[in-house]
Amino acid sequence: MMKKHCILALSIMIAASIHLPSGYAGWKPSVEDMPGKNARSLHTQTEEVIRNFKIHYPHLTIYFEKAYGYAVFPTITKGGIGIGAAHGVGDVYEEGEFIGTASMTQVTIGAQFGGQTYSEIVFFKDKETLDDFRKGNFKPGAQASAVASTAGASTDADYDHGVAIFTLSKNGFMFEASVGGQKFQFKPKE
Repeated sequence: MMKKHCILALSIMIAASIHLPSGYAGWKPSVEDMPGKNARSLHTQTEEVIRNFKIHYPHLTIYFEKAYGYAVFPTITKGGIGIGAAHGVGDVYEEGEFIGTASMTQVTIGAQFGGQTYSEIVFFKDKETLDDFRKGNFKPGAQASAVASTAGASTDADYDHGVAIFTLSKNGFMFEASVGGQKFQFKPKE
């Protein structure tokens, strides 16, 4: 039953993305965005996303400095009609050093229509939280949201169970995104 819902949700997401205007959210396709490219292109996209977050929201710089680790998902594509799905692939860092990649999938059921693309960064406050992520034991709660924090907020204020999640739409505006139900799979670097 779940497999059937996932297939239906992915089909809807693909159909929704086909009907989105090509200039949606300022996204400009490039060779690096095409499937089959090597991990270097993912690193390049990750570096660009980090720069964009720091430019648009300089108060997040403290998270990069103080967090024990973080996962950066340059592009998450989300879409749905009643049943929705989202997917993205990103780089994972521990104390500023690249340690592997992760994939994120999400299936949602409820009032929803359309599609969107955005970037997401998950900050891990301590080693235990990052270790849970690596082991596959990390899932945001069903009602969890990634919300823009206010400038000057302390790094402790926005962590929830050792995690702070921020999103940035492809056109440079931060928005609230439901991250509940996201599932992550970590793959260590080779």
